[in-house]
Amino acid sequence: MRLRPVREADLPLLASMQPDDYEHDPRVEMLAGLDFAANRARLVYQNHWRALGTWSPESWQLDFAVEYQGAVVGVQALEAEGFPTLRTVDSGSWLVPSARGRGVGVAMRMAVLGLAFDHLGALAAISSARHDNGASLGVSRRLGYTGNGVSLNASGRGLVELQHLRLTAEQWGHGGETTVDGLAECRPWFGLA
Repeated sequence: MRLRPVREADLPLLASMQPDDYEHDPRVEMLAGLDFAANRARLVYQNHWRALGTWSPESWQLDFAVEYQGAVVGVQALEAEGFPTLRTVDSGSWLVPSARGRGVGVAMRMAVLGLAFDHLGALAAISSARHDNGASLGVSRRLGYTGNGVSLNASGRGLVELQHLRLTAEQWGHGGETTVDGLAECRPWFGLA
């Protein structure tokens, strides 16, 4: 498995293959006059452009295309607010249904956590999932995350309960398993000397 930064050339493919069960940020506005599928495709593009256009060491989102057996099968994101001070990252992801149940979800999360803990000096990682998203919660628990509370979130289809989880650098037990290329030139973008 390989993760690489999402490129603009990837956007048409990613917009066409995002699974129906992937929920975009419920705070984003759906445009009247566009059907549900067209709005979801538009959000793939806008999310990419927003992440690049607003990047700063204080607030960033790095989206990776996930390649498995030679094909792009999903997206794994790593993001942070106040990273130079708080050293805490968050993650989000989606996988096409045909790639699920093969350990890809665990491997892609391990990869971004390896980047965060072993290369960027993160102190903690957080994640959230709907209480009924057993696959995402299972990935988190398998990697050592522990419960960090529950909240309600407006989903566009009503209120949903989110389970929050947290993993500290001390709990991270997979150091050295992720190979990272090209990070040296990017360190200032993360607020690192």
